[in-house]
Amino acid sequence: MTKHLLTTAALLLGATIISTGALAAEKCSKEPVTVGFLPKLDTDPYFQVAKTGAEEAQGEIGGKVIQQAPSQATAEAQIEFINNLVSQKVDVIAISGNDANAVAPALKRAVKQGVRIVSYDSDVAESARTLFFNQAKGDSLAEMMLESMGQMINYEGDFAILSSTPTATNQNAWIDFMKKRLTEPKYAKMKLVQIAYGQESEQINQQQALGLVQAFPNLKGIIIPAGIGLPAAARALDQAGSLGKVKLTGLAPATLIKKYIQNGSVQDIWWNVKDLGYLTYYGAQALAQCKIDGKEGGKFKAGRLGDYTVGAKGEVVLGPAKIVTPANVEEFKF
Repeated sequence: MTKHLLTTAALLLGATIISTGALAAEKCSKEPVTVGFLPKLDTDPYFQVAKTGAEEAQGEIGGKVIQQAPSQATAEAQIEFINNLVSQKVDVIAISGNDANAVAPALKRAVKQGVRIVSYDSDVAESARTLFFNQAKGDSLAEMMLESMGQMINYEGDFAILSSTPTATNQNAWIDFMKKRLTEPKYAKMKLVQIAYGQESEQINQQQALGLVQAFPNLKGIIIPAGIGLPAAARALDQAGSLGKVKLTGLAPATLIKKYIQNGSVQDIWWNVKDLGYLTYYGAQALAQCKIDGKEGGKFKAGRLGDYTVGAKGEVVLGPAKIVTPANVEEFKF
């Protein structure tokens, strides 16, 4: 009888521990907390600029920013850094996912250790995070890239897409959207001939861009939805004498391709990257202090950016992007 009671007590205690672990991330902080930023890649200047925004926000409301990232843009590499951030006892992890589903189990384990999870720039599985801070509506970015390409090649001819990795969540969604839009009459004369991948490497992006031009003699343009890829491809094609004959558009820091934008061979779709880090930090602190809980309709203040409302599936959108042309390129400081 005594043994039975002890066993029952142990089971109840175990259940309590499990329950407490699962709910640990639900505790509300009374003060600003430590936010660990986990970008896709440590050498990408995009994420260094986003970090300056987070640090600006930290200076305004307190707390702490930690940023760590792998040297390879893979889910496996990010998983190790998720575990490292948990061991450092960060309160929130803000991750830009290399693979939405592959990192999900590690993120869910982090939640059981009391860490809240948000994503920014590139989303992870919805079940593994509470909020996603999106630089712009994915459909709008895809539409703008396709429209920009159409403008540059007069909505006629062969074009290719040079993405980053086959598992990049945001880029895959943009590509799927563009494929659907290509069935519309407006784009009827445009033909997507190939999707290639630069693997978040400047050298590979250069090789792939040159390879696409060689493989498709009638190629008129390439859409490159990757911050490392577009400048690398522009330089490679410029040196090869193909830039201009082949138009480029996509996503990249405007300052890195300014001269190509100014001469009309490249267009860019961009936003204020610093503000994305700034917004993410404010939102992460609001989540940690239970000012928002990830449910649609929740509202929080983001300093100089003003008020934000959580949308469906926990998405918070920074704001609309712009097509960067010679007429407005001076507006963009990165």
